[in-house]
Amino acid sequence: MSEYLANISWKRAADEAFIDNEYSRGHQWSFDGGVEISASSSPYIVPLPFSVEANVDPEEAFVASLSSCHMLFFLGIAAKRRWVVDAYHDNAVGVMGLDENGKMAMTKVLLRPKVTFSGEKQPSLAQLEKVHHQSHEQCFIANSVKTEVVTEIVF
Repeated sequence: MSEYLANISWKRAADEAFIDNEYSRGHQWSFDGGVEISASSSPYIVPLPFSVEANVDPEEAFVASLSSCHMLFFLGIAAKRRWVVDAYHDNAVGVMGLDENGKMAMTKVLLRPKVTFSGEKQPSLAQLEKVHHQSHEQCFIANSVKTEVVTEIVF
């Protein structure tokens, strides 16, 4: 069993009353490798200027986490099949809506990977579909959520 740590820090500014609900949602995420990320609520959820548009919000991080996990499994499987991957790019999109219980949730994440290969071994569309399916089945993050995750291969 493994544990993964993240430190989340927020501090009220001296000029913010807080109880009026007019305070910055900007905060920091810190990880064990030393990376720090400026985070905030989404401007779609908490209006500007109380959200920080330039910062990563939890919804974006959720989409990125699913896409990244899928990509890492895809790359591992492709290497075992001896396909030379030159580039992998995904314009992933998360859709927020009401779930089956009427609660606001990330109901769907669309992964749209475009993978560039070189060398003699070029996968067919059927092979790509199979490997993307395997990647989804093995992705720890996808296995941890109830969100519908759809992969739409881009050429």
